[in-house]
Amino acid sequence: MGKKRKQSERAAPAAVVEEENVEERPKRTLFGFKDKPEEKKEGDENPQTVGFRNKEKVLVTCSRRISYRYRHLMLNLVDLLPHCKKDNKVEAKGSKGAALNELVELKSCSSCLFFECRKGKDLYMWMSKCPNGPSVKFLVNAVHTMEELKLTGNHLKGSRPILTFSSDFDKSPHWQLLKEMITQ
Repeated sequence: MGKKRKQSERAAPAAVVEEENVEERPKRTLFGFKDKPEEKKEGDENPQTVGFRNKEKVLVTCSRRISYRYRHLMLNLVDLLPHCKKDNKVEAKGSKGAALNELVELKSCSSCLFFECRKGKDLYMWMSKCPNGPSVKFLVNAVHTMEELKLTGNHLKGSRPILTFSSDFDKSPHWQLLKEMITQ
């Protein structure tokens, strides 16, 4: 065993000298260099940087006894909608509207998409603004899900869908209302 060094013989650690004018190097990540985020002041908010923020949420649910193809269609719509919440199947003996309004309120959503299957073959899609807004009922004719398509890849998985309307949607008031409901 060696001798213990005296306090005076120990090597003093080199003092790290930092200059105040030198900027920190950016951190390296897997995707390249990441710049240091700029510090924001609490009182300094620029309206151009805030931008539009969509806080409307959509509750997507279905009725009992829905077939697997219709359920897969519902799940594909959930993947496309950016602000949606999926819920379990709804079974209400009385009015389904009251049960759906209560679910929408519990989940803190503003709209509802409800898939209803009647007699095992007819699929109806209800779209409503809750609690007392308008509602629209669609009959879904042909169902093709993403699982049926071959070699699609996932190039559209995270992208926002683009929706266009013809000029007929601006002519009469009920089409204008439908356009407004779909875009919200």
